[in-house]
Amino acid sequence: MSDRALDDFRAEVRAWCRAHVPAGWRAAETGVPEDEFVAFQKQWFQRLRGAGYAVPHWPAEWGGGMSVPQQVVLYQELAAHDAPRLVLAFVSIHHAASTLLGAGTDEQRRRHLPAILDGEIWCQGFSEPEAGSDLAALRTTARRDGDRFVVNGQKLWASGARHADWCLLLARTDPHAPKRKGISYLLLDMRSPGIDVRPIRNALGDSHFCEVFLDDVVVPEANLVGPENAGWQVAQATLSAERGMTMLELAERLAGGFRWLLADCARPRDVGGRPVDDPVVRDRLARFETELTGLRSVCRDLVERAEAGTAGPADASIVKLYYSELLQRLTGFAAEVGGLDAHRQRSKPLSSGWESGAWVLDFVGSWEWTIPGGSSEIQRTIIGERGLGLPREPAVP
Repeated sequence: MSDRALDDFRAEVRAWCRAHVPAGWRAAETGVPEDEFVAFQKQWFQRLRGAGYAVPHWPAEWGGGMSVPQQVVLYQELAAHDAPRLVLAFVSIHHAASTLLGAGTDEQRRRHLPAILDGEIWCQGFSEPEAGSDLAALRTTARRDGDRFVVNGQKLWASGARHADWCLLLARTDPHAPKRKGISYLLLDMRSPGIDVRPIRNALGDSHFCEVFLDDVVVPEANLVGPENAGWQVAQATLSAERGMTMLELAERLAGGFRWLLADCARPRDVGGRPVDDPVVRDRLARFETELTGLRSVCRDLVERAEAGTAGPADASIVKLYYSELLQRLTGFAAEVGGLDAHRQRSKPLSSGWESGAWVLDFVGSWEWTIPGGSSEIQRTIIGERGLGLPREPAVP
């Protein structure tokens, strides 16, 4: 796409944002009941869908088809205009869609991709009480019974599970195989009998995470993604490839959060905090701006190489590590310079990102990125072994 065409696209998105980003949505979405949050998220998704902005990373035949430069422009403008994030649809449009497009059957794609565009919500059933960072240690079982599987077990930290229609489920189908060889990838209808979803309430009263208990839940064989007992490989391939697209948006959103931080540092405070003209603050802000420039460049490079089929085996881990630790440092610093004003905030807009401007809450939430989905330590191991070719760590007996 030429520079002129990209400028025209930016002007189009900018005009759309001015006309359609809901005014005052932050105040309206703070402290609201869950059903209002869900309704708002679904309405916002359909508004983006109507403009062709909801799933730009999907193939054109399914409602996407934007080039990487167009996606960068779109996410830059959404962040610059402080548009709400698609929090509720995050797993649906990224992880579920990536799995279906990369490893699903034609029937599975026809069934679920249009439904996701119509508002179908997905959650992820991967982690378990004793299988978090070491995901391959999962113990949920899926016993074959003719043309179906019978699932028993427990999943933990399932984001948004109480609102989900479907779940991406990893379960052990061969208990005698090595732990990474006996896992299958299933699509689980959350309305099936035998499912018990229990929200996990945190100290502030939020319940973003859930436990999911599975008691003789029947999953048709038609809902198996990829070969039986090859679910680990499906999960690694599809989610690793998807991570680049996810980070493309999150990097631009974090850059938008940095602008919030600059404004916050310049704002007078009643008690505590440090002003933007403090030399230590200026130095840290300059470092963050440099790191954010690097993050945005690395994310764009990863997506372009992933599309070209030249991405390295550890590239997704590099981006995940870079983003999650930068998010944690930036929100931690923002909570530090914000003084008591920052510590008085007890809630944040439910449709905001990880960098909402409620800095203490953002900092607490940032740990959701450095631990789940492969902790920073595990990402460094992957980078060392797969990216740099270092000797593998010895197996723990």
